[in-house]
Amino acid sequence: MGISLVKGQKISLDKESGGGLSKVVMGLGWDPVDRPGLGSIDLDASCVLFDASKKEVDSVWFQQLKSRDGSIVHTGDNLTGQGEGDDEQIIVDLPRVPAAVTQLVFTVNSFRGQKFTDIANAFCRIVDSRNNQEIARYTLTGGGDYTALVMAKVYRHNNEWKMAAVGEFGNGRTVRDMGPMLANCL
Repeated sequence: MGISLVKGQKISLDKESGGGLSKVVMGLGWDPVDRPGLGSIDLDASCVLFDASKKEVDSVWFQQLKSRDGSIVHTGDNLTGQGEGDDEQIIVDLPRVPAAVTQLVFTVNSFRGQKFTDIANAFCRIVDSRNNQEIARYTLTGGGDYTALVMAKVYRHNNEWKMAAVGEFGNGRTVRDMGPMLANCL
């Protein structure tokens, strides 16, 4: 098990993985709370790519499963959160991320509008794809009456990739509804 991050904490992905990190998987997992009549919960993981001027370059989400350059791939939309482990994954080939991209912001949205109070055991994690070892995990806590979350960001700093647990809540059924919220987290 990797480092359990708290809101605002930053780590070096390269140092935590032991070096040579090239491809990582951002996994998102969740379960609906056990409440009669709640139904299934459809959370969506997304990744928004930004340049140094904090301008959006591209995005990967359930309506665009691959970045235009092919460096980031979403494995598909899970509509229920059923099952163990990651419910959605976004694979990032770090060396292929264009040099102009300085930040990858990972978000979570409740597509059907259910609040995070209806969700249990939600987490995002970074896994080293070479050996499937978890490098870091950020657990969603205190979700409240919100439908959107900027969970974490992976960013370039001094020629290495770092990760920061963001944990900023807001509202929006898709990543497209999160414009100002995303800007505040850069």
